[in-house]
Amino acid sequence: MASTAAEGTEAPWTPSTVLVTGGAGFIGSHACVELLDHGYEVIVVDDYSNSTSQVFARTERIAGRFVGAVYELDIRDRHALSAVFDRHSVDAVVHFAAHKATGRSARMPIKYYDINVGGTTALLGAMHEHGVHRLVYPSSYAVYGDAGHGPLEVTTPARPGHPYAASMWICEQILADVCRRHPEYTVLCLRQSTTSGAHPSGLLGRHPRATDHLMHRLAQVADGRRERLEVFGGDYPTRDGTAIRDYLHVVDAVEAYRVALDHFADGPGMHVYNLGVGEGSSVLDVVAEFSKECGRPIPYDVGPRRPGDVAELVVDPTAVTRAWGWRPTRDLTDVCRDVWRFQRLNPQGYADSGWRPDPEE
Repeated sequence: MASTAAEGTEAPWTPSTVLVTGGAGFIGSHACVELLDHGYEVIVVDDYSNSTSQVFARTERIAGRFVGAVYELDIRDRHALSAVFDRHSVDAVVHFAAHKATGRSARMPIKYYDINVGGTTALLGAMHEHGVHRLVYPSSYAVYGDAGHGPLEVTTPARPGHPYAASMWICEQILADVCRRHPEYTVLCLRQSTTSGAHPSGLLGRHPRATDHLMHRLAQVADGRRERLEVFGGDYPTRDGTAIRDYLHVVDAVEAYRVALDHFADGPGMHVYNLGVGEGSSVLDVVAEFSKECGRPIPYDVGPRRPGDVAELVVDPTAVTRAWGWRPTRDLTDVCRDVWRFQRLNPQGYADSGWRPDPEE
């Protein structure tokens, strides 16, 4: 897809065919819609360990187009991944294929490092073998760890406090090393804050059985599928004792990933930005806002902290706004409203869709 240029000027190069790893997942499926809406050809690889192939019928309904091809494979399977690059002329990759649950990573560190780090190195090997040197890497603001009160800038030293965050940080170091050794590479690394919400259509959202995400546990309490919400920690040094996070709507997030594709021409190397709203909400703030949206009080119990959790994580996104013009346009109310809509329209999630949970998760 070439960018439109004024007469007499050369349009900057932008990719036309994008490989989306983890494209059946929560953020990945929303990214597919965003890319299809803007004319990109989309190729997807996913192992469906926390997703379902049936999601693509929904992306087609929203975008009016189907993804170009979908391959079921483990991102660590170098032979299968290389075959995808053999079949398609891929211009750029957006790499969502990773496991992302904080608590689960503490219980299964070997698995998280194997999937997140091993999957990224396998992908880089296939890209290098096929001359594909442009990557958008969704990292996490979890790499900052217990860095203090925000908003945090990208210059804040990383202090990952659990295996998931550490795996993201290791991948960032690998990507930086690749860019130093191979100047033809451009890597756009986006440290996204807590990403939630759902597509406004109500067709796409986070599968409730595939996550212990706060927002979706709230939705299950609101519709009676859970009796009460467990709040992890009430003794943090915050205004109400509960942890504070920066909540980014998934539609805002995938808009940023799509905009990133227009900025490979900005120059080679590793470029790191924060993605977030820049404002924090405590767990009890979220409970109160969700209660407003669903029209009923959310009963909750305060339990112990989870290992590796920190009091506050909020990022400063102004650098990416200055560089790309991207800024979030949705707030916590929009996040809660869209999560609740998806829950009401899909009480069983993607029921009868072939989704199969990882038995170790």
